[in-house]
Amino acid sequence: MASAEDTVQRIGRYEIVRKIATGGMAELYLGRFTGPGGFEKRCALKRILPQFAADQTFQRMFQNEARVTAMFDHPNVVQVFELGQDDKGQFYIAMELVNGMNLRQLMQLARDTGQAIPPELAAFMMVQALDGLAYAHAFRDPDSGEPLHLVHRDISPQNILVSYEGAVKLVDFGIVKGSSISGETQAGMLKGKVAYMSPEQASGEPIDGRSDLFSIGVCFYELVTGHRPFQGANDIMTLKSILDDPPTPVTHYVPDLANGIEHA
Repeated sequence: MASAEDTVQRIGRYEIVRKIATGGMAELYLGRFTGPGGFEKRCALKRILPQFAADQTFQRMFQNEARVTAMFDHPNVVQVFELGQDDKGQFYIAMELVNGMNLRQLMQLARDTGQAIPPELAAFMMVQALDGLAYAHAFRDPDSGEPLHLVHRDISPQNILVSYEGAVKLVDFGIVKGSSISGETQAGMLKGKVAYMSPEQASGEPIDGRSDLFSIGVCFYELVTGHRPFQGANDIMTLKSILDDPPTPVTHYVPDLANGIEHA
């Protein structure tokens, strides 16, 4: 007969508490590591979805995310603890658990309760996100001291976490691009969530850290107004809007917005 210990679901050395979410490439779990004397450490476990587990491209992207983020040490970037493989050979990342929600969930909560996110609070959160982004953009190789020229390429509300204590942290560097990282992008291939892309990213041109700043601006606009600045009936039309359409002024949605925030 199997013992209770044998029936506990695990990813590597971590017990699975529950599934948190499933994304396009990976699934996220709440996990815990236990030790003597009642020791317990909870973390988030990210694992490649089974249908992509054997795909070498996804494996390299996943390993790049772990390798790059593990070097980071900043309060506004989620910390990575470990890259491992489970008993089926699927890669997983153990990372810092943020007790809170992402900006997409926060905006949905505001809509569901009929409340607006105060512009000052939106600005506070974006400043923290920018601090984390500036750290990543300026990051240097710990051994050589050479700048890595990292670009996140997927800044979006889903990838900005807010803890219940008010800490803001960037996550999901899975498609990060840098001078020392082997990228998987082919000519004309887009990576990232379409509605938050810069015009350069939307047109498939080479990008640098300024593209991430544009994406932060799109997130800020949506936080303050409740609307995306660039919208279309589908991804193609949204890309066209990014390239061709000026965004509606923020004050159209929030007439009494402070001048400093409007021009941020």
